[in-house]
Amino acid sequence: MLMYCKVNDQELISLLKEGDELAYTEIYNRYKRLLQNHAYKKLGDFEEVKDVLQELFANLWTKRAEIPVTINLSGYLYTALRNRIFNIAAHQKVASKYVESLQNFINEDHCIADHLIREKEFTLLIQKEIDALPPRMRAVFELSRKSGLSHKEIANQLDISEQTVSKQITNAIKTLKVRLGVLLILFFLLF
Repeated sequence: MLMYCKVNDQELISLLKEGDELAYTEIYNRYKRLLQNHAYKKLGDFEEVKDVLQELFANLWTKRAEIPVTINLSGYLYTALRNRIFNIAAHQKVASKYVESLQNFINEDHCIADHLIREKEFTLLIQKEIDALPPRMRAVFELSRKSGLSHKEIANQLDISEQTVSKQITNAIKTLKVRLGVLLILFFLLF
C-alpha cells in the first residue's frame, strides 16, 4: 500500500490528476495549516480564511485535470491563495466605497428631508401665532413681512398713518417675541 505522507509533491499531483482522493487528502493535510496561517496574517478573519481555503481546495479538486504535473505545488497553492486574497481585498474596497457612498447619500437626503420637515413645522407654528394677532395688526404685519411693502405703501393701502403702521409692526413683533421667543429670532435670521 502506498504511503502518501512519503510521496513528493510531483507524484501527488500525478495521482491527483488521476482522481486519487487519498492524494488530494494528503495535499490538503500537508498544506492546509501553512496556507491557513498565511491567509490569517493577510485577512485577520478566521471565518473568511476558512471560506477562502475551502474554495481553494474545492477548486483544486475540480480543476485537477488542468494542473500541469511539472508545477511547484506549494507555489501553485500560495499563488492561488494570494489571488483569492487580492480578490477579497478588491471586493472589500469596492464594497466599502459603495457603503460610504450610500451612507453619504442617506445622510444628505436625511438632512434635507429633516430640514424641510422642521422648516415646515416652524413655518406652521409661526403662522399660527401670526393668525392669533388682532386683525388690523396681523394685516399690517403680513403686508410688511410677507409682501415686503414699505411703511408708506402699507399706510396708503390701508388708509392709516405711517406712524400707526410702525406702531402696529412694533406691537406685533413684541407679541410674537413673547409667544415664540427664540423661534422668532431664528425665523427672521433664516428668512
